[in-house]
Amino acid sequence: MTVRFNATALHIGENLLPIGSVVRMEGVEPNIMIYGRKQSGVGGGDRVWDYVGCPYPQGHLSPDTNLFFDHEHIRELIFKGLETAGEIEFRKELQRLTAEKN
Repeated sequence: MTVRFNATALHIGENLLPIGSVVRMEGVEPNIMIYGRKQSGVGGGDRVWDYVGCPYPQGHLSPDTNLFFDHEHIRELIFKGLETAGEIEFRKELQRLTAEKN
C-alpha cells in the first residue's frame, strides 16, 4: 500500500516498521508511535501482536495507554522510524523467529 503525505509517497509495505514510526489507524485517535514489536503475554494470553504503540505526541503515559495491534491495522504511515543496518538485521531476525513459530 502506498499513501501520500506532503507530496511524498510513504510505502507501508509488508515488513515490520522500525521503532519510532508514527502511524494512523482507522477508528483510533490520536496517531500512534510504535515503540515495540512482536509483543506477547498481553492479558495473560498467548497471542503475539506485531506492535505495541502509544499516543503521539503524548507518549507512553501509563500501561492503560498501550495499544497492541497488527501490521494490517495500519491505515497510513505518517513517519518512518530510523532504519539503520542494525535495525534491518534485527528485523530480519524477528521475521525468522516468527516464521519458525508458525
